[in-house]
Amino acid sequence: MAEADPAAPVRNHLAGADRPAASGATMDLVDPATGEVHGSAPRSGPSDTDAACTAAEAAFARWSLTTPAQRQQALLRIADAIEEHADALVAAEVGDTGKPPEQFRTEELPAVIDTFRYFAGAARNLPGAAAAEYTEGRTSVLRREPVGVCAQITPWNYPLMMAAWKVAPALAAGNTTVLKPADTTPSSTALLAGIAAEHLPPGVLNVVCGDRDTGRSLTAHPVPRLLAVTGSVRAGREIAAAAAADLKRVHLELGGNAPVLIHEDVDVEATAAELAAVAYYNAGQDCTAPTRFLVHHRRYEAFVAAFAAAAHKLRTGPPDEPDADYGPLNSAAQLDSVQGLLSRLPRHAEVVTGGTAVGRPGWFHSPTVVAGVRQSDEIVQEEIFGPVVTMQPFTDETEALRLANGVRFGLAASVWTADHARAMRATRALHTGIVWVNTHGTTVSEMPHGGVKHSGYGSDLSLAGLLDYTQVKHVML
Repeated sequence: MAEADPAAPVRNHLAGADRPAASGATMDLVDPATGEVHGSAPRSGPSDTDAACTAAEAAFARWSLTTPAQRQQALLRIADAIEEHADALVAAEVGDTGKPPEQFRTEELPAVIDTFRYFAGAARNLPGAAAAEYTEGRTSVLRREPVGVCAQITPWNYPLMMAAWKVAPALAAGNTTVLKPADTTPSSTALLAGIAAEHLPPGVLNVVCGDRDTGRSLTAHPVPRLLAVTGSVRAGREIAAAAAADLKRVHLELGGNAPVLIHEDVDVEATAAELAAVAYYNAGQDCTAPTRFLVHHRRYEAFVAAFAAAAHKLRTGPPDEPDADYGPLNSAAQLDSVQGLLSRLPRHAEVVTGGTAVGRPGWFHSPTVVAGVRQSDEIVQEEIFGPVVTMQPFTDETEALRLANGVRFGLAASVWTADHARAMRATRALHTGIVWVNTHGTTVSEMPHGGVKHSGYGSDLSLAGLLDYTQVKHVML
């Protein structure tokens, strides 16, 4: 494609070509900043997922035999092409999500490009044991090989970035893939497939758009040997059950409910300001967002006041408002979900600031702080996935860790303290896949991103993420 066109109708990408759904069925795409329909995408059915899986299976026969250097060059060319088509990708992503465009351009798009470049290099650095004789007269060698066709499902909060996190390691390892983007945000992923098509053989990367039934059709298809999903706990359970019927491998990155441990030795004002900027980024629609603030009782009132003041200064607005700090929630349903949690707050909880939807078209919600919550409260135990944080006091380190670990999720956490020993104790004791110390939310391609407990299993990013898309074969000579 000589020039990526974000205004073109969204299409599936199958066997190297853009196509509508075989049935002709479509679904509306709604701009969350206005509540108005701004486009359409295919509502793919079983015939579409079958065509995609068939194309991926045929392409695997050749792609799996390419050398790591050949795959590296393809991924590097895709990264360069993403840079060249940056404007179109920004327009596509912002149209579906309502994000501030410059935030996406400067903070998310560079991470997408870096993901492809990192895995391009990682493809040529697979680890393995040295050949050795473990029994007399025979030499053992380990081969690390691609799994096969991968079925991948991505969420609506970071459409293009999550597509990169899934596609890049799968292709780097020699697999082919069928990717289904979220039904509300398929545009940038479909555009990525068209951009990548000039640098990949047909069928290596396929995209099928659709709804939950499309996802079910894809995960139940007999061809994929690995299912990789970023989504809700509900989706993870359903997909794991579907995979069990055919003994498919599963990679799940699910919900989060990140605790933030604020100890008494922090700079209250500086810490509150830094964390407020992170907590409300992307309207809080981030599985690693700092959500549950656990604050030492001697700093609790001061921190709540400082954080609420910082939150109150933030503005939410549509993409054409350059001073907006974050955009709308993804959908009317997501806004209703957030409002529902707030409407069911117990009497002991206090909304310190915010708490309401913004009175304008679209699905905007004010930055919200809820103090005085208790560990058993619904808003503490459940993932909010919106611009809302909770505040709880603790008396000592033991209680802080108990509260932090006292939910079903285990994706991310952060610890804020000047005491190095205390920080190291917390990094060991926290039951999460990621722990930040005196920072929160930063990801790098070289380090794994994944959780424990109901936050799933498997890793995105890093060499660990690449190895998740391989299988080991023992060869004895």
